[in-house]
This record gives sequence, structure tokens and C-alpha cells, in this order.
Amino acid sequence: MPLALYLLAVAVFAMGTSEFMLAGLLPDIAASLGVTVGAAGLLTSAFAAGMIIGAPLMAGLARRWPARSALLAFVLVFAAAHAVSALITSFPVLLVARVIAALANAGFLAVALTTAATLVANDRKGRALAVLLSGTTVATIAGVPGGAALGTLLGWRATFWAIALLCLPAALGIVTGVPARVESAPDDSPRPSLRTELNQLTKPRLILVMLLCALVNAATFSTFTFLAPIVTDTAGLSELWVSIVLVLFGLGSFLGVTVAGRLSDRRPGLVIAVGGPLLLLGWITLAILAARPVALLVLVFVQGALSFALGSTLITRVLYAASDAPTMGGSYATASLNVGAAGGPVLAATTLGPGSTDVGPVWISGLLIATALVLALPLLRVITARPVKQPTGRAD
Repeated sequence: MPLALYLLAVAVFAMGTSEFMLAGLLPDIAASLGVTVGAAGLLTSAFAAGMIIGAPLMAGLARRWPARSALLAFVLVFAAAHAVSALITSFPVLLVARVIAALANAGFLAVALTTAATLVANDRKGRALAVLLSGTTVATIAGVPGGAALGTLLGWRATFWAIALLCLPAALGIVTGVPARVESAPDDSPRPSLRTELNQLTKPRLILVMLLCALVNAATFSTFTFLAPIVTDTAGLSELWVSIVLVLFGLGSFLGVTVAGRLSDRRPGLVIAVGGPLLLLGWITLAILAARPVALLVLVFVQGALSFALGSTLITRVLYAASDAPTMGGSYATASLNVGAAGGPVLAATTLGPGSTDVGPVWISGLLIATALVLALPLLRVITARPVKQPTGRAD
């Protein structure tokens, strides 16, 4: 794999840490800013909403920019938004700052996904995306738990400062490692118009795969956002165990992305047909056994692996289905993922409140995966079909 992919993964690590870190910080943020934990969970939804809007918007604005310039601009805006977030004392202002950070994150990820696909041969898109998304999984292993521990020791604002500082070496890596002339479309193929690329959204197969991406990610974020109260209240563990649980989830997600990277190009049907039902069974089991610490620890690892294996495979399918949208395909994948990331916590929050249990979000996760399976399994051949025409990529 090209070195540029690994350098892009460093930036994805910083952004993934920011996106996921709220799972361990919600109680402290809520107490500090005078809101409920359920209301604080809207920070995750606000971030995801910004990414939904920002993915196509930023990709459209940046489609004529050199990839390196676009990536650098997005990562610097992202850093600035986190510096501001560390200083403010108003919850509504923090919501706005999260949306701005999300817009930058969305633009970066949309360009990075498309750029990653152009750096490798067409039949290796899945492996390229696995490298890129490893930044997210490493964030859940090291960055997110580290952020939770830092927040416990020094307060949640310290974590936001850490993210801002982490973006600086990522920016340096982009300047020194991403080729200046890499563009979203291959050099030897004509760039379609923006209208032509947007028209790809009328294709039923692309719509279906994007919907499945949204459902799977909604299931992941439904439980992940509210893991902290499940760990401390339902399982009765101390706050420091939140970081351990997040590490286990991250280790599982890294394993899932790595395995799926080997299968998502050639055997996507296997990942969906086997991983999907196992993921559903895992959410149901977790909802029943969450009060048992050992079961919770094991199931969090398993669910991290299955969620990211299925999710990364579906991202790859979006890029294949959007092969005639070389500059906007990454934004379609980003937007669909974040429709789920926005909707999942909102649905999960409806199950929380006085007299309710903390495992309501886990049941929502199971319901969402069940819905995805009802749609996916009968149409598995449609989902996994290769496009007749693909853009030519560079061999690695």
C-alpha cells in the first residue's frame, strides 16, 4: 500500500478520536455545562449531522482543488474548532463548534476516501479503505480511551486541547507525504460534471447500499454513545473501566476492519450474510447480559469486530456502486455513515430517562440490525454485484 495512505490514516486517527471520544466524556460534559446526559448525547448527533451536510457540500466545493490542498485546509479548520471548544462554557456554542468540526471532518474524509481509491488498483479498494479506516479503529483502541482517561484526570477540556494538538503532525504528514498532483479522479480519465455525479444518487443499488450503511452505523452509535452509563451503572464498574471497555471495542474494530479488508473486494457476500446475523445475535445477548462484567467485556470486543467488519464492507460497496462518481463517491459513503451516526443516538436517547434501564440503546441497536438484514439478505446479489465500468486506478 502507498505511504500516502498511512499518512492519511494519521489524520483519520485524530478525527476518529474526536468523533468517538464523547462516549467516555458525556457525564462530565453534562455536569460541567448543566445539561442532562441525554442532552449531552446530542453532541454526537450534532457532529454527525454536520458530517451529513458537509460530506457532499465540502466534496462538491473541493472537487476542483488539488487533493493535498483540500486535505490540509480541512484538517487545520478541524484543529481550530477543537481549540475553540476547549475554551467555551456554553452548551449551545459547543454544539455549533462540533458542527464546524464535523464539516471539516466530512470534507477531509470524503476527499480521503476518494483519494485512497485512486492510489490503488480497482480490485484493491477494500484493502486501501482498510488502511485508511485503521486510523479510526486505532483511535478507538488508543485515542478514545486515552481521551477518556485524560478527561477523568484533567477534565474534558484537556481532551479537546489534545485533539487540536494532534492535528498538527497530521497536517505535516499531509504536506510531506501526499503527492501534490493526486486528484480525486484518475489522470487518464475525463472528470464527469457535478450534475452527472449527483445523478448517480438515483441508482437503486447505490441508494440501497447507502441505506444499509446508515442502519449499521446507527446501530453501532446507538450503543457506543451510551457505553459509559452501561459500564458504570448497569455493570457496576468504576469510571476507569470505561477506558478499558473502549479499548476492547477498539481492538475488536481493528480486527474487524483488517479481516474485512481482505474479504470486502472478493467475498463481500460472505461478510454480510455471516457477519450480519452474528451482529444481531450479539446485540441481543449484550442487552441481556450487560449487568455481568465478564460478559460485557467479551461482547464489547465481539461487537466492535462485527460492527466494523460489516460497516467497512458496506463502505466499499458504496464506492463500487458509485464508480461513475469519482469525486463525490467518498462523500456518499461519508454521508450515509453519518446519517446513522446522527440517528442512532437520537433513537437511543428516547429509551433513557427516569425509571428506564441503561440497556435501552442496545435493544435499539438490535432492532436496527434486524431491519438491515431484512433489506440486505434477499438482495445480496444486487448489493455485491460489480459495476460494469470502473475508473482506472493506479497500481500500488
